[in-house]
Amino acid sequence: MQNNPTPALQFPSIGRRLICMVYESFLLTAVMMLAVAAFLILSGNRHSPLLDHVRTLWVFLAGGAYFVHQWRDSGHTLAMKTWRIKLVLPGAAKLPFKVAFVRYVLIVSYFLPALLAYSLLDIHSGRVMSALLLASLALMLLAPLFTKDRQFLHDRLLGTYLIQLPKRTK
Repeated sequence: MQNNPTPALQFPSIGRRLICMVYESFLLTAVMMLAVAAFLILSGNRHSPLLDHVRTLWVFLAGGAYFVHQWRDSGHTLAMKTWRIKLVLPGAAKLPFKVAFVRYVLIVSYFLPALLAYSLLDIHSGRVMSALLLASLALMLLAPLFTKDRQFLHDRLLGTYLIQLPKRTK
């Protein structure tokens, strides 16, 4: 049974979350670029089907390390901190590693249907791939529209909440 947050908690609006996600995408791009650069240096810039799969796993793990570390450490990433959004698990001072990791995997899994379609259907069009990824993102964003507390499906499954932090007083 999931714990319900206290009524005093403020939940961030969908718009605030979307803006935070855009900011997060810029930060994540930098993390991924550093991960790819490190991989290319370590692999001597060699290419093979096996190394391509290892690079994909490496980038997935780099993204996971970024998010899991930030969520466990302070409850938010730089983008979330900027937009005063915090990830909490009721009854826990810090988010457990397992919960943070499963949350990352669930978020990435929203994009698996698009990536599988891209691979299995041998799609070479950037427009089609962009449309598939946008459709995946749209599905992820629909769930909060139909719930009272406006939480994402992955947060509902894990019992975590995104909360709105108050403005800092100067």
